[in-house]
Amino acid sequence: MDRRSELADFLRSRRARLSPEDAGVATYLGRRRVNGLRREEVAQLAGVSVDYYVRLEQGRAERVSEAVLDAVARVLRLDAQERAHLYQLTRPVRSNRRPAAPQRVRPSLRHLLDAMTDAAVYVVGRRTDVLATNHLGAALIADFDALPVRERNFARFFFSDEALARELWVDWPAKAADLVAFLHVDAGRHPEDPALAELVGDLSMRSELFRRLWADHPVRDKGHATATVRHPMVGVIELAYEALGVPDDPDQVLVTYSAVPGSSAADALRLLASWYEDRRVAPNGDQPARPAQAWPEA
Repeated sequence: MDRRSELADFLRSRRARLSPEDAGVATYLGRRRVNGLRREEVAQLAGVSVDYYVRLEQGRAERVSEAVLDAVARVLRLDAQERAHLYQLTRPVRSNRRPAAPQRVRPSLRHLLDAMTDAAVYVVGRRTDVLATNHLGAALIADFDALPVRERNFARFFFSDEALARELWVDWPAKAADLVAFLHVDAGRHPEDPALAELVGDLSMRSELFRRLWADHPVRDKGHATATVRHPMVGVIELAYEALGVPDDPDQVLVTYSAVPGSSAADALRLLASWYEDRRVAPNGDQPARPAQAWPEA
């Protein structure tokens, strides 16, 4: 995986989702050999030569102007995040052979996590790596802090055990698509990241679902939504999901799952927190390593 292949796959996927009729292209009788728009049709609608658009799609066009990118984005009907992704993928990549430094969570941010006792909280970094978790987060989804470093990753956790993921997230197809969409955003920001390429390759080998979603090329950054979780101890609970950027590191996000005060979901979170704390301070020192081992029978 590199910038050129990511750009080519992205533009091809966006051409494929548009019919000629949607784009206002005249069609003639006979079978079309490609789904969606042809390269020639995108070039014509964007007002550029076919050769130039082909070079753009192949990542060979140099110093692409904003006017051209805006025209292509308009033709392909890209939304704001997809447009930003296109801009990221066409920027020159600075060569840097030094390995990236491991991401760290500031101590003050770590203290904030521990102080948020009514919400499940995680700090998520590059490639959906989980950099820190509070106690309620460990009880709700997984005690990532107790896992080997390589396994502290939401996408790896989800797609390595899809049966568990389907049990945990009621709308698990949407969660799967969100994780893949975030990985594509990360690929746009860091297109030459070997660790991301390794993760994508590993998950592609493990999961047919991941392969299909990756080929669809969803692009969506973390935001806010409602998440419905099915926990074997407290049942189905509806939580508010928020993803907040960390000011001094654009590649870190503070993710929270919280409930409306006084609601049954809030009571369920308090029960989970109490249960996890009891296990954490148990005399035998038994601590849950991941949900499949830590959750009690329903």
